[in-house]
Amino acid sequence: MKQAPAGAPYRVPPEPSRLPAFLLAVAVHAVLLGFLWIGISWQTKTPVAVEAEVWDMSVQSAAAPELPPEPAPEPEPEPEPAPAPPPPPPPAPEPEVERPAPTPPDIALQREKQRKEEEAKKLAEKREAEKREREEERKRELAEQKKRDEAERKQKELADKKAEDAKKKEAEKLAEAKKKEAEKKEADKLAAAEKKKADAAKAKAAAAEAAKLEKFRQDELKRMAGAMGSSGTAAKSTGPKSDGGYIAAITAAIKSNTAYPGNTDVPGNPKAVFRVEQLPTGEIMSVRLVKSSGVPEFDRAVENGIKKASPLPKKKDGTVERTLDVNFSMKDYD
Repeated sequence: MKQAPAGAPYRVPPEPSRLPAFLLAVAVHAVLLGFLWIGISWQTKTPVAVEAEVWDMSVQSAAAPELPPEPAPEPEPEPEPAPAPPPPPPPAPEPEVERPAPTPPDIALQREKQRKEEEAKKLAEKREAEKREREEERKRELAEQKKRDEAERKQKELADKKAEDAKKKEAEKLAEAKKKEAEKKEADKLAAAEKKKADAAKAKAAAAEAAKLEKFRQDELKRMAGAMGSSGTAAKSTGPKSDGGYIAAITAAIKSNTAYPGNTDVPGNPKAVFRVEQLPTGEIMSVRLVKSSGVPEFDRAVENGIKKASPLPKKKDGTVERTLDVNFSMKDYD
């Protein structure tokens, strides 16, 4: 018999029905009475001697009963002496009565039969109990298998749902990325169009400014050419000779836009001379190095400062010198 698994609740086995036992007892008594009746009916002859029931299972032969002794003859009166008669012959022995072989007692047979029936009953009950236990074990296994299948089904549904959610989120992210990429392309396209438009406007403005400057330059050259044809000499000015404020203003403007990061502690006082051509509006047309200071970094710094100072300050009367010689010494920046 299989034992219950550990941790399982103890179950009291069901009490068997008493009806089969009662019917079995009635049948056994009926059989017993039948055997007794048959045993009695078989005894057709009454035993000669003492009647007794033999319970020994071994078969024994019955001894012949003893004959009663003959009575002694009565004494006769003494006759005259006569010859003694011969003695009578001994009595013949009685033939032995043939008796039936003893049979096993009915009670022993009944007990043996009852014992076998009880063993068969116990065996049937044991098999029935084992069958019930197997059935219960099978039911438990089926219930556990059903629980496992249900848990696996729920786990699979949860995994499928997570996978579906992840797939949906991935699709949303992809759609969002595509949307952002499309928006970025559109913005880049608009920015490129705006930049192109602005560049075109700047190019147009620069072209207009260049054309304006070129026109001023051509007008100035024509004027200078006309002046040269009338007087025979070029009127060139190397700097204002009477307006000191004009010179100071130009010097301050150029110096404020000049940044020389180099070391000014050098022997002597290097000086750079630049020739500056400007328009009547003060805008610088060209800057040319006439004399180098010997320090290229200082020359470049001064040239950049002159270009950054455009347009240069004007005189008090609103005019400018078209050609200026700008002189700057390194010690001026100490």
